[in-house]
Amino acid sequence: MRVMIWADIEGVAGISRWEQVHGRLPLYEEGRRLYTQEVNAAVRACRAAGATEVVVVDGHGGGYEQGLGFLSLIADQLERGAEYVLGYTWARHIQPFEQGCDAVLFVGAHAMAGTPDGVLSHTVSSESWYNAAINGTAVGESGIVAAIAGCWGTPAVFVAGDELTCREVQALVGSSVVAAPVKKGLGRFGARHLAPAEARVLIEQKAHEALTNRANWPKPLSFAPPVTFQVELASPDRAAAFHGRTNVEVAGPRTVRATGQNFWQAWDAFWYRS
Repeated sequence: MRVMIWADIEGVAGISRWEQVHGRLPLYEEGRRLYTQEVNAAVRACRAAGATEVVVVDGHGGGYEQGLGFLSLIADQLERGAEYVLGYTWARHIQPFEQGCDAVLFVGAHAMAGTPDGVLSHTVSSESWYNAAINGTAVGESGIVAAIAGCWGTPAVFVAGDELTCREVQALVGSSVVAAPVKKGLGRFGARHLAPAEARVLIEQKAHEALTNRANWPKPLSFAPPVTFQVELASPDRAAAFHGRTNVEVAGPRTVRATGQNFWQAWDAFWYRS
């Protein structure tokens, strides 16, 4: 069994504020430690469930403009038995899917932009994006990754994050997605948390449960072609970066959309960095 863990930091137990997730702020190091340990718990679960290959993608920007993009996991504290993708542009690493990946798991996931009581809720950029949709279905970051995986027939089978994030993934992908809710939002910047040590135990138990119950896996997330990915931007000036891109249409002052025969083609046109 070959699996991918898609990791982010905002959904980790103990994390409630931006100050814990942005590079070069005092509380960021605490956030990194909490993040790394939750990922380690998921890796242990994957290995115990029989995974022969575990690829972890650090999906947290963490201060991209400061040269800290996707480098939030603490390398010398990472669990053995997995490989780690660090410093690579968000939602672009598809090699595991191309080579044959059985399942994708979400750790530290957060709710999509605009979710009431979603802890640190946003979609890709809290400053640039207002919301996003695939063929008219609202998606957050977990939905985007699940849709990419679905292009290669890989299902999303597990999610850890706050309660609303877990519900969001189950509503989009399927109720059989195994969830590990590690906190409950009390607003966007406050939550009732499990103790981090208990959150790791829950993640390890539930991720193992998800991987050892293959008969209950949801179907891969897919959309009927043509597939359109549309984003409402936070302000009109954000649209300038999309002018002239192939298969990308600036459809309004704050609306940009890309189309392809599957979601990856639309995403590939829409989202890239040189």
